[in-house]
Amino acid sequence: MNDEHTGAAPRCLVTGATGYIGGRLVPELLAAGHRVRCLVRSPGRLRDQPWSGDVEVVRGDVLDADAVAEALRGTDVAYYLVHALGTGGTFEETDRRAARVFGEQARAVGVRRIVYLGGLTPADVPERELSPHLRSRAEVGRILLACGVPTTVLRAAVVIGSGSASFEMLRYLTERLPVMVTPSWVRTRVQPVAVRDVLRALVGSARMPSDVSRAFDIGGPDVLTYREMMIRYAEVAELPPRLIASVPMLSPGLSSHWVGLVTPVPASIARPLTESLRHEVVCQEHDIARYVPDPPGHPIGFDEAVRLALRRVREAQVATRWSSASVPGAPSDPLPTDPDWAGGSLYTDVREIDVDAQPAALWRVIEGIGGENGWYSFPLAWALRGWLDRLAGGVGLRRGRRDAARLRVGDSLDFWRVEELEPERLLRLRAEMRLPGLAWLEMRARTDAAGRTRYHQRALFHPRGLLGHAYWWSVSPFHALVFGGMARNIARAAAEPAHRPVPTR
Repeated sequence: MNDEHTGAAPRCLVTGATGYIGGRLVPELLAAGHRVRCLVRSPGRLRDQPWSGDVEVVRGDVLDADAVAEALRGTDVAYYLVHALGTGGTFEETDRRAARVFGEQARAVGVRRIVYLGGLTPADVPERELSPHLRSRAEVGRILLACGVPTTVLRAAVVIGSGSASFEMLRYLTERLPVMVTPSWVRTRVQPVAVRDVLRALVGSARMPSDVSRAFDIGGPDVLTYREMMIRYAEVAELPPRLIASVPMLSPGLSSHWVGLVTPVPASIARPLTESLRHEVVCQEHDIARYVPDPPGHPIGFDEAVRLALRRVREAQVATRWSSASVPGAPSDPLPTDPDWAGGSLYTDVREIDVDAQPAALWRVIEGIGGENGWYSFPLAWALRGWLDRLAGGVGLRRGRRDAARLRVGDSLDFWRVEELEPERLLRLRAEMRLPGLAWLEMRARTDAAGRTRYHQRALFHPRGLLGHAYWWSVSPFHALVFGGMARNIARAAAEPAHRPVPTR
């Protein structure tokens, strides 16, 4: 077991490594010389991370005491970066149970320190008046602090970084609406913090003295209203000045749907973000600097944080995004490959077509699908499906892609998730739109016995109940237009010299 006084590198367990912060923390810990183990429900989602070969991966769920104990055994520092937000009305109870399991098992196996990233709560506001999101974050912090293991609770408000939900919400609201009628929460003062400073505090917390067990506020040097953040974002992004007027009648629920329509952030995630802005969230102290000293130039100011985030977005260097985490309620079981699938009815739509191009050219088109490149058939139908999904509270098409040309397992891709990726051969997507069943879309590049390039496409749907069967038969008449056109246009695009999307009818 590591002794904090020896200076030896601690072994760290990271939960939530497939999420926005966790996916960025792991390489920072490795760069600092720490040994890292990741506890994840689906280890395959880490396979394509550039650091996956440098960490130990353990399969498990934070609600499973045995799995948590096994993952924690032999570790010095445990990072708790998971929450059940958006899983329904019981998310607070789920968060409560998971935190208790984690704290109890950490104490049982002798973990030296727990580090938890929570939310900054407003001063002098009774906890019962907080949003469910902030209330749950605060409760999880208290549970971990009381578990008997020295714990560092870092409390942050709005995190500004490329790909964060808060940044994406701010970016799209400002860029898409030159004139805005906004909810009253745009007048609330908050203290944003750059994601780089959040990661610095997380990494530095691994070496805190054993007698330190408390919460720390972390924030940047600027205290701004949301309105001021939008105005300053526009200035940094060199946009024309924005006209912003606030109105009092937009409730958090209405606000979240408004945000969901304008930005890629779905209402289920936008609601806790907007609810958290009802009260002023400003740091009351900066004691973290006693244990994680501020280097020159830190904490990073709001304008510089936006500038850094925009640079990464424009250079397509976004390491993780808010959508890196799976959509709550999305299926987690792997796609059965046995044709005699035992899970019940399985509807399929199969298309195969010769391609006048090398397999590598076809693969470039397949891997570049979605986002700005679109889906190669009937754009209006795809757009309408995206709008319907957003109206139903789903993610819609606006999540786009993390990278314009490259995919990896676990990436979000519009309203799909990359479930399997075999370079030059197979891309399998799992649907995360609202559906009465489970759906997948497979695209393959093949070479037949005669040496010809073949494109194989398969859509699969496992219905849930009578509504699921009715859904499939109601949309199947359009498959020839949507899926048939998609196969033809992908083949045409691969045959074009530039391998760019072709016009669709």
